[in-house]
Amino acid sequence: METRLDRYEGARERKIEQLKQLIKESKYIVFLGGAGVSTESGIPDFRSGEGIFNQESGLSYRPVDIISHSFFEAHPEEFFDFYRRKLCYPKARPNKAHKALVRLEKQGKLKATITQNIDNLHQMAGSTTTIELHGSVFRNYCTECKEKYDLNFILKSKGVPRCTKCGGIVRPDVVLYEEHLEHENIDNAVKAIKKADLLIIGGTSLTVYPAATFAQFLKSDRVVIINKSSTYLDLQAMLTIHDSIGAVLDESISKYIPRKKPETKKKTASGSASSQTSTKKAATKKTTTSKAAAKKPTAKTPAKKPTTAKATAKKPAGKSVKKD
Repeated sequence: METRLDRYEGARERKIEQLKQLIKESKYIVFLGGAGVSTESGIPDFRSGEGIFNQESGLSYRPVDIISHSFFEAHPEEFFDFYRRKLCYPKARPNKAHKALVRLEKQGKLKATITQNIDNLHQMAGSTTTIELHGSVFRNYCTECKEKYDLNFILKSKGVPRCTKCGGIVRPDVVLYEEHLEHENIDNAVKAIKKADLLIIGGTSLTVYPAATFAQFLKSDRVVIINKSSTYLDLQAMLTIHDSIGAVLDESISKYIPRKKPETKKKTASGSASSQTSTKKAATKKTTTSKAAAKKPTAKTPAKKPTTAKATAKKPAGKSVKKD
């Protein structure tokens, strides 16, 4: 919901202009996003009124309990029943927020996209800087032999998915409750934020740790919050916009994407300079070889020995006849 401040006439427009200016001034932007980034793609979040945690699980357990490590270990069949129905959305596609962030990346300003989502939508949109804190439903692996499987394997399997090689349980490569995040992902996220001159936080209530604490690593106060509901950082942020993340980013990030200039080589009438030079070298080499071959004596035609002054001197002279 919007704040009273956002409802004042012209307030939203002024905030959009302020965000545009912050983006223009920045050279190293980092985006930290949560479930709200994907709601506009038809994927429900967790904690809102219509979120997954407030929906009927279809089982005699609470959703928040089902997606825990201990529940997965104790009730794998119920886990996968809920997992397929509530956490997998193979038909979801990137929305305006994902596409706007890709534009910002191609403009050379967005250096890292840190996401708590497991839907792969940032990568589908074209992001190459995504750091997935909680993994992805599109990656799955055998708990025994570590053989890898895609999402279709999980969706098409019945009951508990089993490895076709060793028979072990195939589980999603996502971080469940009671499990630790990958240290490498946390380190990469913190390193990026430490270098940032602007941190945009969007689509997250900032209640999930450790992501909720990442803003403390920013060396400046240049934080922008874009979220429909309030967060604990709203009053500390340089700019707070309570609105649709897709609409705000789409309006604030330029549609311009610089094109890479294709590499061209200088050409002459007879072809490229390099190929012409190669041809000349080859022709010169061929001519030199031909001359050398012409001078070289063959077995059929023995070489003539040159006549020298010494050879002439050694030739005996005839006797002269003395006349009386």
